[in-house]
Amino acid sequence: MTPELEAIFARPIAHRGYHDADNGIIENTPTAIQHAIDKNFAIEVDVQETADGEALVFHDYTLERLAEGTGRVIDLAASELTSIHMKTGTDKLWLLNDLFDLVDGRVPLVVEIKSLMRRDAQMDFVRHVTDQVAGYKGPACIKSFDPDMLSIAKARNASVLRGIVADGAEPGPDYARYSRVDRFILRHILHAPRTRPHFISYGVKDLPKAGPSLLRSVFKVPLMSWTVRTTEQREKADRYADQIVFEGFDPDRSAARSL
Repeated sequence: MTPELEAIFARPIAHRGYHDADNGIIENTPTAIQHAIDKNFAIEVDVQETADGEALVFHDYTLERLAEGTGRVIDLAASELTSIHMKTGTDKLWLLNDLFDLVDGRVPLVVEIKSLMRRDAQMDFVRHVTDQVAGYKGPACIKSFDPDMLSIAKARNASVLRGIVADGAEPGPDYARYSRVDRFILRHILHAPRTRPHFISYGVKDLPKAGPSLLRSVFKVPLMSWTVRTTEQREKADRYADQIVFEGFDPDRSAARSL
């Protein structure tokens, strides 16, 4: 691994920050990110494209679950979105550059680009996020479920660390647009010769799988496993992965609790 990739994999990765909804700390917010920094955990965040092409630090495609707003993120401009409060706590929605300012290189960042699964793979948006990560003065990488996004990022700036997010790709709404053959390719990361991921981010429930296991063991592509929430999942990740993306417990202090 390169030194930057080693830094990203050195510590457990807090899923959407160190959040705790029961105590008003909402995922992907400045408060959740600050809590992760305080505990010296690496941080994974999600970014969604806004109507004007900016990167909003937010997981969902629509606002209703977590924010005091309605509608799709992609339909609203960044200036509109950043005026919206979360449903609990004091945080507002914020942008990727704001997150960079807060973290300021203190812990590594894993930026997941959420895909609308469009045929153009949101090319301009991916290029913009890749440029932002390239300009950040700290350990950071991007990842996505969408292999086409990785190809765009690779063409834009091959030095920006990129990872593929994958799981068992079972039939269901998340993979409705994909054929059985497409899902097999995604499950086993058979697009790797094209996308050249620097790392794999694979669902812990679906490990082990031949594709990621081969890439890890033979080609030395490191693997982080998501989202680890239980003792059993952590033990499984210890066998098949190099690092965990976790939530619901403190991996430095206690065993994972079942949720």
